[in-house]
Amino acid sequence: MRDSTGDKPSPVVKHPRGFYLLPNLLTTGAMFGGFYAIVSAINGRFTVAAIAVFIAMVLDGLDGRVARMTNTQTAFGAEYDSLSDMVSFGLAPALVMYQWSLVHLNELGWFWAKAGWLAAFIYAAAAALRLARFNTQVAIQDKRFFRGLPSPSAAAVMMGTVWLWKQFDVSGQTLMIPALVITVVMGTLMVSGFSYYSFKDIDLRKRVPFISVIAVPGLFVLIALWPSIVLYSLFLAYTLSGPLHFAWRRLRKFRHRRAHSS
Repeated sequence: MRDSTGDKPSPVVKHPRGFYLLPNLLTTGAMFGGFYAIVSAINGRFTVAAIAVFIAMVLDGLDGRVARMTNTQTAFGAEYDSLSDMVSFGLAPALVMYQWSLVHLNELGWFWAKAGWLAAFIYAAAAALRLARFNTQVAIQDKRFFRGLPSPSAAAVMMGTVWLWKQFDVSGQTLMIPALVITVVMGTLMVSGFSYYSFKDIDLRKRVPFISVIAVPGLFVLIALWPSIVLYSLFLAYTLSGPLHFAWRRLRKFRHRRAHSS
């Protein structure tokens, strides 16, 4: 086969057919969790919806690790994972929070009604922007840190709010203003410049202190006893770590400049 500019044959690009089943199956399971959460919220089953998003988080965390362990990483898998994340951690939390609480802002008038669905849209759009920024900067970004709150963590705070207060029989109608604030803040943190530790530099093959062997089963026990409280507390603490780390760095710089100027 010759090209139009010379006598040399143009190379034939061969595209691999098919895809690796196991990591993409986990990604599909994560996307199913997000879709199931939306359907459950439409039917008024908000606790089930919140739990479905947390299950999607577990599957989302496994697919990349399985791909690396089995050496089945592909560009297709990376793109598919991003689309799955948009469904599970972008659209699902926004729609579940809207159905549970933000929809009740209609009772306060037209302005608050628009504010409710616009807040949900802001969260979904921020999740899309966060994923797009991550995909374009993955090659140059420090692997130890994420820039902006990861969308699964933002989704965990959103769904943890729903799960926790449903467990205590507090309605979304009662918490519609706090829910509005949480939704906007989570969306803002996703597109912020705050740094969040990624935990990617932890080597599970290294020896660890004996206290770590005790702490991990202890954490699992606490999650089994009070899943909504423990998971919400963990992800809320992680969410606050970004702004707190930023404030600490600014404080250190201020003290450093003050010490040199005096």
